[in-house]
Amino acid sequence: MKKLIFTIAILFGCFSAWSQETEATSKEVFIDLTEKKPITMVWVTPDSDGFTVTEANFVASVGVNIQYGIKNINFSLNGVPVSGSRGLKIVEENENFDELIEQEIVLKEGNNLVKVTVVDNLENVEFIESTVVLAVAVAKLNRNDYALLFATDNYDEWGDLVNPVNDAKTIAKELEESYGYKIELVENPTQEEVILRLREYAKKSYLPNDQLFIFFAGHGQFDDLLGQGYIVTKDSKKNDNAKTSYLSHSVLRNVIDNIPSQHTFLAMDVCFGGTFDPSIARAGSRGEDDMYDELSTNEFILRKLRFKTRKYLTSGGKQYVPDGRPGMHSPFARKFLEALRDYGGRDKVLTLTELYGWLDRINPEPKAGGFGTDEPGSDFVFVVKN
Repeated sequence: MKKLIFTIAILFGCFSAWSQETEATSKEVFIDLTEKKPITMVWVTPDSDGFTVTEANFVASVGVNIQYGIKNINFSLNGVPVSGSRGLKIVEENENFDELIEQEIVLKEGNNLVKVTVVDNLENVEFIESTVVLAVAVAKLNRNDYALLFATDNYDEWGDLVNPVNDAKTIAKELEESYGYKIELVENPTQEEVILRLREYAKKSYLPNDQLFIFFAGHGQFDDLLGQGYIVTKDSKKNDNAKTSYLSHSVLRNVIDNIPSQHTFLAMDVCFGGTFDPSIARAGSRGEDDMYDELSTNEFILRKLRFKTRKYLTSGGKQYVPDGRPGMHSPFARKFLEALRDYGGRDKVLTLTELYGWLDRINPEPKAGGFGTDEPGSDFVFVVKN
């Protein structure tokens, strides 16, 4: 009887041990199945956020870790399979991945969606995709960009300011170095000097796709009785009821509208700048989605410049706007620079809609619109130079 009990005890112990071992083994299998994917893929070139290149011939490279071996590899470009296996290379010995897959592809100008799909021997499927922007031939367009900037820190009778000249210099430098603009900066101009410089630009000859950017920074003023806004120049009088020493917005609108550039954009970082728009002057005081993925960069630019442009952007409406801390830029100029220094994103083209998006949270709220002979559908673009 004792021998039988002992034998049963041994068997029970063995069963208990086997049960614990089985339970442990089951747990291990369960962890493997849920935490480890059979296929993992990582972009080597381009990175996961994509990037911009200037050559059409491009080698896409993907690192693959795979448990059950590769059965099939497919590359597609903008939804179209890359033909055959020409240009396909698999590097089996790599210290970071089980396989390093490379594929030669030919990009089109503009956005290129590159997708890689891998199928293993157990029919598991994984894919990865990224965007490569081919930015070429923008310089081939027969066009020029000009920038005329007026900035006033020092006044004969009005209080001096600390940031306008610094703001204009910084914006001018960014436009010249990054966007290829031909720059003219006029510091502390008198009323006569402003008019004479604008007259010089009215005498210029412009190509159909040329653009002119005009910028004012300094004091502004508004006369409630006359319902008129003004640019305050260096020599403007503090007490001038007739406002003959000021540059009125109505004169400025007419002069700029008559400059023969097909595409003109005016930005004003001045108090009461929004009253450049007569509808704001009469009022009491107080982004668009561009579908251009399928267009080349040149086609996109030409479409944007198809209609005559007369656009304005001001740092506020019918109110005073801040000058900002010394050497730190005004709030308007700071956001304008941030937009320029984003360099148009992936396509390297900054449109007015994108520019306005950078400025829409500023207080006071900037104002924007068209004036004069502006045509519906017109635009102005800042194109990063190659």
